[in-house]
Amino acid sequence: MSWGDGPIAQPRDTQAFALSNHYDLQKYQLASPLPGESEEPIPFESGRNPQASADRTSPPAISIRGLTKRFGPLTALNDLTLDIHQGESFGFLGLNGAGKTTAIRLLLDLLRPTSGKAFIFGYDCWSEGLDARARIGYLPGELGLYLDLTGLETLDFLAGLNRQPVDKQHRQQLCDRLELSRSDLRRRLRQYSTGMKRKLGIIQAFQANPPLLILDEPTEGLDPLMQETFYGLLADVKRGGATVFMSSHVLTEVERLCDRIALLRKGEMVLLSSVRESRRLAPRRVRIIFSEDVSALPELPPGHQLTEQTPRLWRLAVAGPLGPLLARLEGLPVKDIEIEEARLEDVVLRYYREGAS
Repeated sequence: MSWGDGPIAQPRDTQAFALSNHYDLQKYQLASPLPGESEEPIPFESGRNPQASADRTSPPAISIRGLTKRFGPLTALNDLTLDIHQGESFGFLGLNGAGKTTAIRLLLDLLRPTSGKAFIFGYDCWSEGLDARARIGYLPGELGLYLDLTGLETLDFLAGLNRQPVDKQHRQQLCDRLELSRSDLRRRLRQYSTGMKRKLGIIQAFQANPPLLILDEPTEGLDPLMQETFYGLLADVKRGGATVFMSSHVLTEVERLCDRIALLRKGEMVLLSSVRESRRLAPRRVRIIFSEDVSALPELPPGHQLTEQTPRLWRLAVAGPLGPLLARLEGLPVKDIEIEEARLEDVVLRYYREGAS
């Protein structure tokens, strides 16, 4: 559709419109280790973040250095430094108020930092904001939309603001996969359900094939079948080389989709790790079943904690290798051993409990 001589035809006016329009700002907030890279999880303390890079010869998809944002006496984000590699899926985690959305809004130039720098593919997020944002597909956590527009008008309008060409066939494929029909696209958004709005938000983020996707709670409002469709879509764009920066409260989703994670707590990054290695930071759950009553408890190895004991069942939390435990069980009437690997949520809870203590 054509918007005549409006904001789309004038890039500088478009930027001003997209960033200063009160409705947009308040309602439509446009969110395996590499070869040779250590997998070890890195607990963080303020001032110990790794050095990031803004080298344009081989820039990270996102490079953040010392990013800090204060609102009066409140520090929403403190000294964040982080590199997101091109082609990786990165999980950005934290409870409400941890600073995730503030960091995303800084990257999108919806907020300006108190101090620090940020780059998208080497482009400064503020002095070169148009170039940086032209490479981003953004799905906000809360979709604020112009309810009098149709779905198709919304997709065209947002594509125009982003100043990137959209392959209409590719857009239609996205609509087909997410089961948003042509008749749905002709309806006004005030007639859309929550799930339909979420589908439209995903389509607008993916429609220009951006090299970087910033997704804030992407599956919120989707039913389980549509979530599976979204996971497949994300796998496809990653195979095509896109970078995914994803904020989510669904930790099973992060474990499934992401290569690395960062955990924010009270505005500071307290953990940076691959998903696989992060599980080493929480104990495994071990369930030992006996064929006969066992009364004597052998001395447990270091890092082993008994959480439940009955004559024929022991439950333990095990940090470290299981070999020493198996050696202590020799001679006992063991019927079965069940091992449950640590979950990402165990790691997150551990860090938040430590912060509260």
